[in-house]
Amino acid sequence: MKRDSRLSGILHVLLHMAERDGPVTSEELAGIMRTNPVVIRRVMAGLRAQGYVRSEKGHGGGWTLARDLSTVTLRDVYEGIGSPSLFAIGNRSEAPGCAVEQAVNAALDSSLREAETLLLASFGEVTLQRLSADFHRRLEERRAARPCGEVHEH
Repeated sequence: MKRDSRLSGILHVLLHMAERDGPVTSEELAGIMRTNPVVIRRVMAGLRAQGYVRSEKGHGGGWTLARDLSTVTLRDVYEGIGSPSLFAIGNRSEAPGCAVEQAVNAALDSSLREAETLLLASFGEVTLQRLSADFHRRLEERRAARPCGEVHEH
């Protein structure tokens, strides 16, 4: 099963945006993420609806952050992109009347709900500011290790 990397991708985009002084176009962000600008616009629209980003049309327009990094959590972004499924595993539903399937599904449902609750609580504790600080720490470590040359690689 293919992994859903939208959350990771949009967090990456938001951190790049935080490093810019002005608007960033969908085309620029798509280049960073090696995707289509339409994909960027679609995902960013959900974040705009939640008030996390703004968009300006026309020459010099693009996407900008609408809130301070310290006020936006991973959970906010997760919900802003539509709360995709957190887990790739799930229940069988081929024989809903089967007592074995019912027992297995009940156990899995319970465990998955508990895990989701813990994961979402953890997401709620991590701000974009914390991610940005970690990025800058890593960047400084790379600079110290390699004083010459490019340090932010894709």
